[in-house]
Amino acid sequence: MKKPLILIFLILLIDQLIKIFIKTHFFLGEEVKIAGDWFIIHFTENNGMAYGMEFGGNFGKLFLSVFRIAAVGAIGWYLWSLVKQKEDKLYITCIALIFAGAVGNIIDSAFYGMLFSDSNYEVARFLPEEGGYSSFLHGKVVDMFYFPVINGHFPAWFPFWGTEDFIFFRPVFNMADASISVGVAIIILYQKRFFKKKPVEDIIEPTEAAAEVKEESQV
Repeated sequence: MKKPLILIFLILLIDQLIKIFIKTHFFLGEEVKIAGDWFIIHFTENNGMAYGMEFGGNFGKLFLSVFRIAAVGAIGWYLWSLVKQKEDKLYITCIALIFAGAVGNIIDSAFYGMLFSDSNYEVARFLPEEGGYSSFLHGKVVDMFYFPVINGHFPAWFPFWGTEDFIFFRPVFNMADASISVGVAIIILYQKRFFKKKPVEDIIEPTEAAAEVKEESQV
């Protein structure tokens, strides 16, 4: 369990250090170009899910926060059971990445509203005297990585979006989102390895062995 814990700790540490730096040095919407127009640090916040997606108002925000906490509890239990059963190490790493990313965004949602002032028109202050910008479980998730690698327009003949702007990759995300995405991507790529069925003989042999033991005990 030591290696997954170290991985989770490192991802959470990096994720939170980056978020706190952005929150306390950028005002909402401020950006810095790191590599031309295709890699930009752009400070934004969202009330919802990964990559800036939203989920309906204050009730939706509370529901999502509670759901996240429940999901993280389930993922944590699952990760613990995988380690105890000595499952595939790469698969354990993937689940650890997903777990760390989920916890990273929960920290924002749960505590940032109480710890920081609002970021609109000014740089946020840590532990402001007047209190934070929101309450427990109503904080906003800090995002900053923006990769508009391709920027152009859909051709006029293109269905639904003809002549509209096209940006790839449009969503702004954070380290926690990236951790979840990498974990899920590896699981998809190696699903045959992770979820391969046990050979029939592996199932039959233990059954036969149990039957033999039972017969011997009856004799």
